[in-house]
Amino acid sequence: MNSIKNINDFKKMKSAGEKISVVTCYDYAFASILSRTEIDVLLVGDSLGNVVAGFQNTLPVTVDQMVYHSTIVQRGAPEKFIVTDMPFMSYQVSVEEALRNAGRIMKESGVNAVKLEGGRHFASAISALVRSSIPVMGHLGLTPQSVQSFGGYHVQGREEVRRREILEDARIIEDSGVFAIVLEMVPEGLAREITASVSVPTIGIGAGAGCDGQVLVINDMLGMNTGFTPRFVKKYASLRNDIEAAVNTYSAEVKEGRFPAPEHSFE
Repeated sequence: MNSIKNINDFKKMKSAGEKISVVTCYDYAFASILSRTEIDVLLVGDSLGNVVAGFQNTLPVTVDQMVYHSTIVQRGAPEKFIVTDMPFMSYQVSVEEALRNAGRIMKESGVNAVKLEGGRHFASAISALVRSSIPVMGHLGLTPQSVQSFGGYHVQGREEVRRREILEDARIIEDSGVFAIVLEMVPEGLAREITASVSVPTIGIGAGAGCDGQVLVINDMLGMNTGFTPRFVKKYASLRNDIEAAVNTYSAEVKEGRFPAPEHSFE
């Protein structure tokens, strides 16, 4: 099993050509399972707004919710490197607000780093956090907190102007001190170009195989959702079907008087 990582390890992994595995996690039960796996990083994503709370997007998620979920994930997997998303409007208002909220997340939950979305416009916030000893993971391309301004979930960087902007943003936030950069829903060629042009690892999600690592939402990869599945998701299990079958079997046994059996009862 992997030993606990730190931000320097990820840079070494990039240099050695060793891929970095990342998966989202939102609760103690899953964290305790993932603590026994070879996964490198757990991301307490604001995607919990979608997969846990049932919102249409991540915008309603609060700092309180991120602190709560981060705390129970850290409790379940204290030996894993854990990154927490800074939710919408927790860092956009001012550098001071970013420091206050990131500091609270780190102090109250015990996670190892925070992640925030956006490029050059948030370089000053990234720099301030890093100067305050808060490790920061960046996030470029399709940034879900900007879904309204993007007009939906669309691949970013196909047009030349946007491609150059994302590439420049990667260099800017690298200079600002991020230890890694998530690249979401960008063309594979652009992701490869960014990966080659920055010294910090890139973590892809819908960005092709050329990134230094990959991240997926755990509910997606375990087949726990219904409806639309993004093209970049590979389902490694079908837990929704297994859970439905198990609960239906239990319900039938209760109704038929087959559960509890003698071995499940006390004299």
